[in-house]
Amino acid sequence: MASRRWFHPNISGLEAERLLMERGYDSSFLARPSSSNPGDFTLSVRRNGEVTHIKIQNTGDFYDLYGGEKFATLSELVQFYMENGGQLRKKNGEIIELKYPLNCADPTTERWFHGHLSAKEAERLMMERGKNGSFLVRESQSKPGDFVLSVRTDDRVTHVMIRSQDNKYDVGGGDKFDSLSDLIEHYKRNPMVETSGSVVHLRQPFNATRINASGIESRVRQLHKENGCSNGLLCRNGATDTNEGSTGRGKGKAGFWEEFESLQQLECRHLFSRKEGLRLENRAKNRYKNILPFDHTRVRLKDVDPNVPGSDYINANYIRNEEGDGAVPGISGNDAGQFNKCYIATQGCLPNTIGDFWHMVYQENTRVIVMTTKEMERGKNKCARYWPEEGEIAEYGGTWKVHALSCTVTADYTLREFLLQGNKPNFMVARRIFHYHFQAWPDHGVPSDPGCVLNFLHDVNARQELIAAAVASNTQNAPSMGPILVHCSAGIGRTGTFIVIDMILDQIKRHGLDCEIDIQRTIQRVRSQRSGMVQTEAQYKFVYLAVLHYIETVSQRMQAEQKSLQLGREYTNIRLRRY
Repeated sequence: MASRRWFHPNISGLEAERLLMERGYDSSFLARPSSSNPGDFTLSVRRNGEVTHIKIQNTGDFYDLYGGEKFATLSELVQFYMENGGQLRKKNGEIIELKYPLNCADPTTERWFHGHLSAKEAERLMMERGKNGSFLVRESQSKPGDFVLSVRTDDRVTHVMIRSQDNKYDVGGGDKFDSLSDLIEHYKRNPMVETSGSVVHLRQPFNATRINASGIESRVRQLHKENGCSNGLLCRNGATDTNEGSTGRGKGKAGFWEEFESLQQLECRHLFSRKEGLRLENRAKNRYKNILPFDHTRVRLKDVDPNVPGSDYINANYIRNEEGDGAVPGISGNDAGQFNKCYIATQGCLPNTIGDFWHMVYQENTRVIVMTTKEMERGKNKCARYWPEEGEIAEYGGTWKVHALSCTVTADYTLREFLLQGNKPNFMVARRIFHYHFQAWPDHGVPSDPGCVLNFLHDVNARQELIAAAVASNTQNAPSMGPILVHCSAGIGRTGTFIVIDMILDQIKRHGLDCEIDIQRTIQRVRSQRSGMVQTEAQYKFVYLAVLHYIETVSQRMQAEQKSLQLGREYTNIRLRRY
């Protein structure tokens, strides 16, 4: 189980009932310490508009429900009954389902708090990426409700138990503190001494980037605060120049800047070869001479003349979302085409690469193209026009014929529909291509409103899913649906930003608002497939703000729908802001 935020260490049965009735839904649940049997626990579940309490026994050897299956940890017990519907029943045989964990607020918004992290994982992270004096705080796995301070000392990791009792925190003796933050600040000033005599210095926090999706507002506030912004979410660094190649760096030396800078330092580990793009015959096909595709993920053109050097080359990479599978009921993901999602990230066309571009689109059976740049920005050409005017037909590369069927202009983007066909035997079947040209990205900085990007992505995905369903239902031996193709000018900055936002939103749709997300790690994975994706600090921050905007909107929608059900009226036409 990725998260154990369903454990509430300091609430009573009455408080559990209030929380579940105010914030939960039927099949929402939480776990808490037992009020009647110290050391035991209680599972509180909302069902049919009421709350049922189930006792969990902790014998010291195992956890169970006073009979039945036995488990080594509380997390394993909860995970088992979540994954095995029908196993948990009342005495009268009625099934009790655990579907939606009701999360407890983190004890602190400090980024050194890592939540549900094992000792082994903490040691691995700190030995790989930390240094002596690095520290973090995590939830105790052996004693639910308590915490552990993990510190790297003398090239090893020391773990110190932090007890939580009566809303106070201590390390097993000595001073008691009102908060984890107060405890950490005290021991930063007054180092602990191990029984061996070694001094445990807390010099620099080892900050977490993994967060619970529903808690992203607190994380964004914390990152803003560390950036030197005193006005919470209202402070935006989006006005910084984020033209690809600039730093986009604000005045703060922590928060978003620190996370992004850490990502930049990890980039040096991606020492993947880019030999094909460096070949003499391919250099003229690169818009920027140093922005080249990794060889191991590059798109290779097929059905080309093998006697022509470089004929299989185009500056493009496959980008795959390696996030695991699984879905949570209750949040629609429009599953068709969402699992194992793949993208193609590529540069803006040059006049001499337009034929290769359309070759790639047809070869990969791409039906949706996302263009995130204008043709000209600040007096510079960002992408050669690779389509004809509405109603016209143009030929490209001596092989490809593009017929512009229609053009629809909206507030933020232009949608064009093309008919693509080649003049070779393998390319003769005409295909409809949908071209989503996003034009609300400013020449400087990032959009002021993440909602315009989220609405755009919603429309793009709706189209992709509609076509995927149609392709899947085709009884003829047609090729499977291809990836969405995304490009800007260099194919890394805005392109990476759109792709990463889409990946994170897919993850939330599939696993629910209480899943754990890691924006920095997602970008790191994407950068291992195409160098430099999400290029500036402002773009990095924009990913956070877009995800926050999405979660706020979905939460409002779910609350409105739940409220309507409680009132006995199921509205089917509820409309909030789209995103």
